[in-house]
Amino acid sequence: MQNAFGHHQICRTTFCIAFIIGAVSPVSGQVDSSIRLITDSRLPAGAGLAMSFQSDREISSHPSVIFADDFENGELGSKWDDISNRGNALSFVSDSSSATDPDQNVLGKRSLKVTATLGKNTGGGFTKWFEPSDRLFIRFYTKFDKDCDYVHHFCTLRANKSLQGGDRWSGFGGAGLLPDGKERFSTAIEPWGNWGEWSPPGRWNFYSYWHTMKPSPDSKYWGNGFRPDTQPNIERGRWICVEFMIQHNTPGENDGEQAYWIDGELRGHWTGFNWRTSPSLYANALTLESYVTDRWTKQSENIVYFDNVVIAKEYIGPSTAAR
Repeated sequence: MQNAFGHHQICRTTFCIAFIIGAVSPVSGQVDSSIRLITDSRLPAGAGLAMSFQSDREISSHPSVIFADDFENGELGSKWDDISNRGNALSFVSDSSSATDPDQNVLGKRSLKVTATLGKNTGGGFTKWFEPSDRLFIRFYTKFDKDCDYVHHFCTLRANKSLQGGDRWSGFGGAGLLPDGKERFSTAIEPWGNWGEWSPPGRWNFYSYWHTMKPSPDSKYWGNGFRPDTQPNIERGRWICVEFMIQHNTPGENDGEQAYWIDGELRGHWTGFNWRTSPSLYANALTLESYVTDRWTKQSENIVYFDNVVIAKEYIGPSTAAR
């Protein structure tokens, strides 16, 4: 069955099984001898360009910002290009506690709510295509409901051959298959439960597909994982600032990068990626979603919130409170 994100839905069930049986190294996720974790990274941390914009108001005016949505105005998906709203999983919610909740003072009064209900739907989200840059930063806020269980897939950055016609979908689908370096690559920041070992929703993890990735034990190509050796479990019931970066490689060379930050803290920075072989292949589509279909998920209703999404050419950092 084809969903709003192309043919990606067709492989979801198989994808879940292979992800569970060991696509990721149990320690650091290192999968390629050319890729290494940078222990003395010079990437920025803490405050970034967002410090100049209270609650992200008018942040889109910054010359480095490509796209921004704080969900304060407009209809569902009005700033996005594609909507996947399976079983009416998406809604806007207003927080009446903003006067006493310091997080809401940072984020405003309205956020996106994604409700995935087992047996009814698998959640949903939005996709935005955008003009790419050699280095990209994606920042968003998210909150997992206090009862939220494991989430299968989360927020994915995809490279497509172009922004035109069918080529804008070349980076969608292909689960279990080795990507072509001229057609697609992707990386997703996701909560991962380590096959139920870590309390739900788990710990932060990169889940990446590219043409020199390593195969899984079943000889198929499921996402390779990257995360630090140690980090705390994700805390439910509070807003979390998540940011990740990708540096495109020189086509055919092992000089690509990716990194992620949680609440302004740099958690991991990896170099040595050969993301692409074609100079026209760029990461140019962001899917913001909560997709729940996992044998480890037992909670019937799983709610995730999103707010203050920004795509930029430089480090964004956490939002600042309105005064």
